[in-house]
Amino acid sequence: MPRFAANLTMLFTELPFEARFAAAAEAGFEAVEFLFPYDHKPERVADWVQQAGLPVALFNMPPGVWSAGDRGLAVDPRRQDEFNASLSLALTYARALGVKRLHCMAGIAERPDPVAARVYRDNLLKAADAAGEIGAEILIEPLNPRDMPGYYLNNFNDAAELIDRLGHSCLRLQFDIYHRQILHGDVLTGLRSLFPLVGHVQTAAVPHRGEPGSGELDDARIFAELDALGYEGFVGCEYRPIADTIAGLHWLDRYR
Repeated sequence: MPRFAANLTMLFTELPFEARFAAAAEAGFEAVEFLFPYDHKPERVADWVQQAGLPVALFNMPPGVWSAGDRGLAVDPRRQDEFNASLSLALTYARALGVKRLHCMAGIAERPDPVAARVYRDNLLKAADAAGEIGAEILIEPLNPRDMPGYYLNNFNDAAELIDRLGHSCLRLQFDIYHRQILHGDVLTGLRSLFPLVGHVQTAAVPHRGEPGSGELDDARIFAELDALGYEGFVGCEYRPIADTIAGLHWLDRYR
C-alpha cells in the first residue's frame, strides 16, 4: 500500500507552517514534504518534525528569488556562486532534518542552449557528489510549461537521458504524476519504463491540481501500479485542496 507524504506548502495552509506537521500526522499521513523551509531555522523545523513524529521525504534546494521569477539556479552560468551557496544551505537543512532527497530546480532557460546544458550537467554532478557525502540524493523533475513557463527541464525523456548519461548513483528522477500527464500522458507506461530511475513520486489530480480522484486520471489504479512495481518510497501529495484540506481528505480513507 502506498505511503503518502503531505506537502505542507500546499496542504493545511489554513494553519501556520509550524502547526501543519502535527496536523498531517493527525490526518494519517506517514511523512511530510515541502518546497522551501528556509524562512525558518533548521533547528526549529527539526523540532516540529520530531514533535509530529513524521519523517521529511523531500524538499527543494533554494531556487533563487522566487518573487523575481527565479525557478532554480542550476542552468545559469552567471549565478554559480549563488548555486553553490544554495547547495550548501540545502545540505545544512538536510543534515538537520535527516532528509535523504533534495530536488534541484533547473531554472528558466531557452532550449536548446548548449551553455545552459553544460552548466546544468556540471551543477548536477557537483550537487550529487555533495549529497552523496551525507547519504542523500539529488532529484530532477520535469515541469509542465502551463504551470512553469520557460522552465528548462520540461520533458521526461530528456530527464531520463540526462540521468543515464551522467551515470551518478546519487542523481535520480522525481516522477510527478500531474506533470507527466500534462506533458506526455501515458502515465502507467511512463512509470513502468522509467521506474529504475525514480527516486520520488508526487501526485495531484489533472487538470486542476486538486485531490487525487477528483480529475481525469484513475489515481487509485496508478497507486496500485506503484505497489506492483515495488515502489517503497513516499508519494508526495503536492495538490491544492478544492476546499479546505481536511474536507478533501476522503480520498485518503482507503489508505489510512
